[in-house]
Amino acid sequence: MLTSFAAAQNIRVGVLGLFHPHELRLTPIAGSALVVHVDEQSIILEKSSGEGAATFNIDRNLIVIATKTRTLRAASLLVTSRENGAASFVLTVPDKITRRYYGTLELKPGSGKLTAVVNMDLETAVASVVGAESTPNDPIEALKAQSVATRSYYVAGKRRHHGFDFCDTTHCQLLREPSPPSSQVAQAVSATRGMVLAYQSHPFAAMYTRSCSGHTKTPKDVGMPGDSYPYYSVDCKYCQEHPFRWQRRIAASDAAKLHSSNEASRLNLVRRLGWNTVPGDDFTMQKEGDQMILNGIGMGHSIGLCQAGSKAMAHAGASFREIMAYYYPNSTIVSLASESHASLNVQMEKYLGLLAGSKTNAPANRSSISGREWERACR
Repeated sequence: MLTSFAAAQNIRVGVLGLFHPHELRLTPIAGSALVVHVDEQSIILEKSSGEGAATFNIDRNLIVIATKTRTLRAASLLVTSRENGAASFVLTVPDKITRRYYGTLELKPGSGKLTAVVNMDLETAVASVVGAESTPNDPIEALKAQSVATRSYYVAGKRRHHGFDFCDTTHCQLLREPSPPSSQVAQAVSATRGMVLAYQSHPFAAMYTRSCSGHTKTPKDVGMPGDSYPYYSVDCKYCQEHPFRWQRRIAASDAAKLHSSNEASRLNLVRRLGWNTVPGDDFTMQKEGDQMILNGIGMGHSIGLCQAGSKAMAHAGASFREIMAYYYPNSTIVSLASESHASLNVQMEKYLGLLAGSKTNAPANRSSISGREWERACR
C-alpha cells in the first residue's frame, strides 16, 4: 500500500521566498562544479575557474544571468551537477541571508521577484528541517521522533503551493541546511530513514508544536478543519510542570479579529506583524486604553507532538517509538516501500561528505539567524 508514496521521496521546496528576492547569487562549494542550463546553452561555475559565481536579477519577465565573463537572459533556468543530477550549492539574497542546499535548482521570474525551487531527495529535506527545529543539546530519541514527524508531513502533505510542493517556512516546515554528518541530527535521520506515521494503514501529515499548554489539542479545538488522522488531546506532564508563559501588548485595532483558540486568526495577525507577536493560541485578552494585553501559555497551535514534552520524555529514557505513540495515539510507524531507497542513501552520504569537506561558511549574522528571526527579518 505504501508504494504509492514512492514519488514523494523527491520533493520540490520553494526557498527564500519570504524575502521576495529580485536578486540572487549562486556559488558552488569548494571542490565541486555547477552547470547553469539556459535554453540551449550552459555555464560552468567552478571556484577554480574564472566563472566562480553567478548573479541573477529580474528584468520584467526575464532572468538576467551574469557571470564574470558572460551575460544572458532567459525565461527560466536549471542548475545541476556536471552529471545533470543533484549538486551542493550556496544561494544568497544579498545583504539578507545565505543558505546551502543539495539538489537541483530551478529559477523563474514572476510578480517582480525570483522564485527559487530546490528539488531535493526526501531524506535531505528531513535533515534540513530537523536541524532547524532542534538545538545542539536535544536528546537523540527526541530527534528521532522529530525526524519521523517531519518525514510524515512531507510524504503525506498535499501540494501546498502553486509551482512547488512545500515552502521553507513554518507555513509548511521550517527548512535550513542539514547538520554535519557527525551531529546527532544526522544520526537521528539516518536511524529512522524511511519511517513515517500511519493511521489505518495510511501515512498522514503529522503536525507538531513547540510547547503545548499542558495538554495537546485537536484541530477542531483551534478552529482548524479535520484531517485524515483525528488527533487526540493528551496530557503533557512537562508543560504542566514547566509552562511556557508569555505576555504581549498589541494595538487594539490589530487585535480586532484575533481570537483565542483560533489558529487562523492568529496566523493572519503574525504573518502581518511578525511571528513572535502572538506566540500561541491559548491566551486571554484585556483591553488597556488603545492597547490589548495578551497573557498566554504555550507556543504554537499545540497539536500533535509537543517538542518540549518530547525532549523531557527522551531525557527520562523514553524511546522515539514511545514518544510517538504517546503524542499520536492509535498511530503506527511504518517504512516507505521504494526501490529508490538505496539511491537516497547514496545521495545523502554524498551531500554530507561535501558538507564535511567544504570550507564555505555563510556570515555569522546570516546563516546563524534563528528560524523565527529569519521570518521576521524579511518583513
